[in-house]
Amino acid sequence: MRIRVIGGGLAGPEAALTAARLGSDVDLYEMRAMVDGRPRLTPAHQTIEFGELVCSNSLKSESPHTAPWQLKQEMRRFGSALLRIADETSVPAGHALAVDRVEFSRRIASAIEAEPAIRVIREEVTRLDGFDGITIVATGPLTSDALSRDIQRITGSDHLAFYDSISPIVDAESINMERVYFAARWDKGTADYINCPMNHDEYDRFLDALLTAEPAESKEWENLDYFESCLPIEVLARRGRDTLRFGPMKPVGLRDPRTGKTPWAVVQLRKENLRADSYNLVGFQNHLKYGDQARVLRLIPGLENARFLRYGQIHRNTYICAPALLDETLRLRTHPAIMFAGQISGVEGYTESIATGMLAGIYAASLVRGEEPVPVPRATALGSLIHYITHADAKHFQPANITFDLLEPLEEEVRKKVRDKKERHRIQCERALASFQEWLGTLPLRDLGVER
Repeated sequence: MRIRVIGGGLAGPEAALTAARLGSDVDLYEMRAMVDGRPRLTPAHQTIEFGELVCSNSLKSESPHTAPWQLKQEMRRFGSALLRIADETSVPAGHALAVDRVEFSRRIASAIEAEPAIRVIREEVTRLDGFDGITIVATGPLTSDALSRDIQRITGSDHLAFYDSISPIVDAESINMERVYFAARWDKGTADYINCPMNHDEYDRFLDALLTAEPAESKEWENLDYFESCLPIEVLARRGRDTLRFGPMKPVGLRDPRTGKTPWAVVQLRKENLRADSYNLVGFQNHLKYGDQARVLRLIPGLENARFLRYGQIHRNTYICAPALLDETLRLRTHPAIMFAGQISGVEGYTESIATGMLAGIYAASLVRGEEPVPVPRATALGSLIHYITHADAKHFQPANITFDLLEPLEEEVRKKVRDKKERHRIQCERALASFQEWLGTLPLRDLGVER
């Protein structure tokens, strides 16, 4: 029995590599391809490469005992293929794990090519039934219209959708380094971020220009139902004149070493690759016309003559109502040979997508061996994420990142005894790792010749 994985973003390659590692034969489908000498792309992708990161290049915090750190620690314990590649292609980003996006994609392709159990098929899948094996749908936020319609047919449920935005990228050589400084917030980690400081007047001029900028033309499929934690800067700006200063332009902990003072507002730039020849504007996703973007963003100190390698844009993000459809092993309750992983399953974020792809690969390989998958425990970060998407209120379901709010809470007596939040988080993480390690011991990895 073969496993069919649909989608070559993050969850799909992770699922394919995991299942192959566990002894299964895999067909990996990706609709982006070269057709008549030209690339067939989606509205947001720029390449046909596996694992292309269309938004940020950050896989979030590596600070110990944070929720993103805990999720990655569990993934590392199993040996997540894509997380290993992320570690190998990391670029300096303070306390975050950020990657060289080009090298990251290249190494994913190399890993897939080197795996004889994986067969890559560059074509669009439009129907989910009729396959004699296990299917993992990992088509992400840009699932094709044809496959979306078939998912609706199979599930009998309407899709939900919100819209993600992409931050601009600027050419490093065009940054005026005399007006900026390197620093990490609260000097936490290494000073890898370029900080563009604004005084009160500069911030007001920038905000006025942003509020009068013309939005990009909306297409028929755009409903502009944004994900709350990834709002465009112009939407945030309309909520109040100080909203940006308490959001992506927060200056707290970013003292300017040249003046010894904290600016009124700060725009942070993060490296896109190890060459440090390009930087993205952290949290500056927007849906403005390119000309207006250039005009507004060049009001940022240090970016007066900026050359933009990519402008901000908006793209569709499609996901299923997982609480109504999926069980705790990511299978459709009504069609248990079909699984969902990645953003289409209702998680948000690169790491979360890779994590669900890893689990789907583990569970699918179990099914191929004729075994019933053992769900990852609720006490783990992985289990907490899956518990959320499979048990949330279906009527008000929204995709989620991993947070401590999702993790299994401590007993009330422990909470009363341990007042310090960081210490409580440390205890939660230790419990989660212990629970994950115990679950890992139930997997027949040694029997399959897999080294951890």
